[in-house]
Amino acid sequence: MYSMGCYEISLGDTIGVGTPGSMKEMLSAVVKEIPIGALAVHCHDTYGQALANILVALQMGVSVVDSSVAGLGGCPYAQGASGNVATEDVVYMLHGLGVHTVRMAEKILVTGGAGYIGSHCVLELVEAGYIPVVIDNFHNAIRGGDALPESLQRVQEIVGKKILFQELDILDEVALQTLFQKHHFSAVVHFAGLKAVGESVEKPLMYYKVNLMGTIRLLETMKAHGVRNIVFSSSATVYGDPAYLPLDENHPVGGCTNPYGKSKYFIEEMIRDLCKAEKGWNAVLLRYFNPIGAHESGRIGEDPQGIPNNLMPYVAQVAVGRREHLSVFGDDYKTADGTGVRDYIHVVDLAKGHIAALKKLKENCGCKIYNLGTGTGYSVLQMVKAMEKVSGREVKYKITARREGDIAACYADPSLAEQELGWKAAFGLDKMCEDLWRWQVQNPTGFSNN
Repeated sequence: MYSMGCYEISLGDTIGVGTPGSMKEMLSAVVKEIPIGALAVHCHDTYGQALANILVALQMGVSVVDSSVAGLGGCPYAQGASGNVATEDVVYMLHGLGVHTVRMAEKILVTGGAGYIGSHCVLELVEAGYIPVVIDNFHNAIRGGDALPESLQRVQEIVGKKILFQELDILDEVALQTLFQKHHFSAVVHFAGLKAVGESVEKPLMYYKVNLMGTIRLLETMKAHGVRNIVFSSSATVYGDPAYLPLDENHPVGGCTNPYGKSKYFIEEMIRDLCKAEKGWNAVLLRYFNPIGAHESGRIGEDPQGIPNNLMPYVAQVAVGRREHLSVFGDDYKTADGTGVRDYIHVVDLAKGHIAALKKLKENCGCKIYNLGTGTGYSVLQMVKAMEKVSGREVKYKITARREGDIAACYADPSLAEQELGWKAAFGLDKMCEDLWRWQVQNPTGFSNN
């Protein structure tokens, strides 16, 4: 039923012989194949027996329970009418056991969740007790088994739980409406969009169409269904060429040097205007610096399709022998060694920042903006040397002309995120490179076998 598209499956105990023990056995068997968030439990039997079975279901994470019990007229399959266990009796029973609050697992929509940052965030969401529902159009993802992206199939293996996934493009308004009718989301984490700086310079209209129109349709659908909490994947590119360093959240924005950065800036402005115009909206805009690394298992990591647009995947591919050499775009910047300086952050630290952001939404925070970075800048050549140290391999490189849209240096002041979100990057450069290298060695051609 689940594989055919049913999103809520009701399990009934056997009439007359249901016990808490058999309920636990049944649920334990089923959750190996179906996410607990997709299940409902319907209890028959006597009133007291139904209460006991409901308790087991709640303890195991089922958030939808119902009953048709004997003693209030029986159930549809027994003589007499039907009756449901009273909610106050369930609450009284839980209180008697010392359970005064029951936290129901929240469903979080993750757009673009099969990508590099998205898949790591999905993993952290599951670990934090949320139920992520992932949509992706496979623009930057490899197909795996069971209609899942390979990245999410591996996330399932790591966490030992099913991941809810649907292939969907956020430009498809009808599909978005259907999705929101199917699920009740408490918040949206919005990653979906195009993200290559160089490509955006060459294809600006494509970037504006996908990133801006896709976000507008998402926000309209959220509004129509009463979902008014969003975490947005923004970028430090909104700052443009820095007027000062390190960059804090008060630095002027909008002087972006490429269409990718402009699209992020425009989306930030749309969300800020929405939060001002309509009460009840809460948004956390996360300005990423440069995520690198991979999950420590080596099972998921960055797998760019085609030639990598980001520095460290390219460096790793050179080190593993997949690429001949690295092209360093310019060595005449006003930096220590002439090459561009960036703030690199471990992707797992970045993913954990989204969990902190979701908690902030609970405070009815309005619209908040935070930098996610380490506060330390490293040059291109420093990153090359760091990867050589970890891999024990030479990374050959050639100096070429500057790339249009690039800036000399960019690194964060991340102190506001620490103060207000309780978040701080935990991993240093060595850990970032070690985890990246482990991913690259275990997956020399990424998620693909080609």
